[in-house]
Amino acid sequence: MSEKINIKNKKAFHDFFIEEKFDAGIVLYGTEIKAIRAGKAGLTDSYCVLLPMPGKPERKELWIKMNISEYSHGNLNNHEPRRDRKLLLKAREIKKLERKTQGKGVSIIPLRVYINEKGLAKVEISIATGKKQFDKRETLKQSDSKRELDRVMKKNV
Repeated sequence: MSEKINIKNKKAFHDFFIEEKFDAGIVLYGTEIKAIRAGKAGLTDSYCVLLPMPGKPERKELWIKMNISEYSHGNLNNHEPRRDRKLLLKAREIKKLERKTQGKGVSIIPLRVYINEKGLAKVEISIATGKKQFDKRETLKQSDSKRELDRVMKKNV
């Protein structure tokens, strides 16, 4: 593979405090992998939900709601852009996610979609808590001061 696919959720770091990260496989059908390789996926309004497994309500599955645009060279069998896609995690990781998201204001959000060295599509998800407006302003102040400090250090070197 000549180029790396790395589709990021840029709003996630602005809107949430990221606590813990997980890598999950994603179940794709038809032309969805071709669309991801073409960079036609978006994570801006995506989120993950834990749903009971059909036939086994005591076990949970993790699903992602994300947009993968239609493949431009697809035919009548092109995929539906905004459908639920199953994420593949180990059972202990799903139980850990379920335990951690019991609290108020804690959610599971996707951070990025990428293609690993084996050519498989992966989603990096995280447990996150929402930021308040004053937290967002504080983060912006810190990043601005860090950027200014880096500028000054670069001029002095």
